[in-house]
Amino acid sequence: MLRTPDSRFADLPGWPYPTQYAQPLGVDGPRMAYVDAGPRGAPVTALCLHGNPAWGYLYRHMLPVFTAAGLRVVVPDLIGFGRSDKPENDAWHQFGTHRQSLLTFIDQLDLRNVMLVCQDWGGIFGLTLPMAAPQRFTRLLVMNTTLATGETSPGFKAWRDYSNSQPDLAVGKLIKRGKRDVPDAEAAGYDAPFPDASYKAALRAFPNLVPEGVDAPGAATSRAAQAFWQRDWQGQSFMAIGAQDPVLGLPTMDALRAHIRGCPPPMVVAEGGHFVQEWGGPIATAALAHFGLSAA
Repeated sequence: MLRTPDSRFADLPGWPYPTQYAQPLGVDGPRMAYVDAGPRGAPVTALCLHGNPAWGYLYRHMLPVFTAAGLRVVVPDLIGFGRSDKPENDAWHQFGTHRQSLLTFIDQLDLRNVMLVCQDWGGIFGLTLPMAAPQRFTRLLVMNTTLATGETSPGFKAWRDYSNSQPDLAVGKLIKRGKRDVPDAEAAGYDAPFPDASYKAALRAFPNLVPEGVDAPGAATSRAAQAFWQRDWQGQSFMAIGAQDPVLGLPTMDALRAHIRGCPPPMVVAEGGHFVQEWGGPIATAALAHFGLSAA
């Protein structure tokens, strides 16, 4: 396990939050870093799950909106990302391992009345969680993601091929490619977790973890989750879509919405890309208004 030096996270713009740590895979397992902001006794908890190759910093525009409305906001870094520990071996990363780490994390913090906020792998994993603990989840804010049921699109395959050709993926440049006006200091925040390529095993592994074929690891779990959202989901939902996402954009999200019981028409961010949280302030405001949780 590698551990990024704390000094690399000093003075990140827009990220003044102290870091806490859990060990959801046991005392000998890797540390999972997380931010826990807002009142612990808040009536609603926003659980914000990032994807690849980002980390909790992706939610820096949404977190203040949620806390201003009185929510508790919990933002974990997936193992291998952000301030969490980073296995050196690409093969450590498995669909079931990451999913279990999140389920146990939620239990350890005893999160209740959860608004699941998810995008990319945050949704691929996150959308499979409520069926395991439906009593904990009451709301869904879903952005540019999918359920990985075993089918892969040509757009995803192109991304996977590109990722596999980049063993030392430049994360900040990737973010700025999607939103050119991200300040350089904030783009550098996305590179902070990774001093060199040895820290990027998760970035290399994740595109190859997407289930391809009905028998691939995670596919059956994702199909069960799809059935849950379609038949059994009792909560409120809000969808926001970055329309410029070439892989998980409008067609993919429209298909996902058809499987989420009661999900209203989406908020479409016309200029938004895959990392739509970079446009996250207005999305968070609109979602809270939809849920009746707006700040007074």
